[in-house]
Amino acid sequence: MDIAILGYGTVGKGVDTIISAQLDGCAVTRILELPDRLVDGRMTASFDEIVGDPSIEVVVECMGGIEPARSFIARSLSAGKHVITSNKAVVAAHFGEFVSLADEHRVGFFIEASTGGGIPWIASIEKARRIDAISSFSGIMNGTSNFIIDAMLKDGSDFGEALARAQELGYAEHDPSADIDGIDVKNKTIISASVAFDVNCIHSLPVSGIRTITKADLEAFAAEGCVVKLLGRGVCRDGRYAVAVEPVALPEDSLEAHVPANFNLVTLVGETIGELKFYGQGAGMLPTGNAIVQDVLDCISGIRPSYHFDTQLDYDPSLLTGDYRFRSNVAPEGAEPLGERRWLLRAASAETARSVLDHVLSKDPSAFMAALS
Repeated sequence: MDIAILGYGTVGKGVDTIISAQLDGCAVTRILELPDRLVDGRMTASFDEIVGDPSIEVVVECMGGIEPARSFIARSLSAGKHVITSNKAVVAAHFGEFVSLADEHRVGFFIEASTGGGIPWIASIEKARRIDAISSFSGIMNGTSNFIIDAMLKDGSDFGEALARAQELGYAEHDPSADIDGIDVKNKTIISASVAFDVNCIHSLPVSGIRTITKADLEAFAAEGCVVKLLGRGVCRDGRYAVAVEPVALPEDSLEAHVPANFNLVTLVGETIGELKFYGQGAGMLPTGNAIVQDVLDCISGIRPSYHFDTQLDYDPSLLTGDYRFRSNVAPEGAEPLGERRWLLRAASAETARSVLDHVLSKDPSAFMAALS
């Protein structure tokens, strides 16, 4: 089987390395790269050469971003080529479109590497759903934000120092907004909900990040036996569902509270299987490359993912409710005072809490909010 890789950054190189070393009967024959980076005989700057080559059966997209990734994926599927991608942003934005094209042209669209890095998260959701309805999922889905919080807890670093260290190690981009503002987790939450609940998940879900978290915030929660983690969450019951991304204060004896550095831990709850947790590297050249190659092996075996977004579910933010702690110079409307600059908002939905936070941030840009688990 001949394979083309679109993008030869960290993930693309990992895919090439694993296929070359581990797979017989498969070969990366073409690599799409920028014109000034054509250092390998397999490389081309022309996508037309790849999509027009009948010998290429599988296109692996690991470019990142929306365009031109969306166009390249759509054209590949329309040309009758299987597509495997690690690009969570484009999958979250165009999941339904890609599934329709794959069904129309009788090819596979594989997304294991888009969520959870090397963790077999999407495959585990699909397997659980063969028997169970999934009632909820949650998890640490972003290694960069987890690394920052972990460093602040263990090393006593402040937020800026921990972020700089993450950037030095290559965990965070020069512009870390997607990681620290929760956008990366938002994309993964949309994908997870779409697969878990068979729904075309909304994109306007409440999202809060960790940009304004401080050592004092972490110490205040630690005094109450809690550890803050940035979680993506979803719940589904009685024909309704809700999703959110937000910092959550978890009991210090929970597994999530002990997830170190850039690792991920994701959980699903099924009717008969109960609670299942999956732990591992959430990013990186070889872990993410491994997930892509697992999809390659499924493709070779004739396995084709089947995604459906026709379940009639209403979006109901009241399904995700809880108590929220605020640290701010401004009193959030409806909140109870807990001490200097600290407030408690009881039994709010994630959507309501996010609205309150937006109002507070407009007056106090350093405000921070976390849900209580």
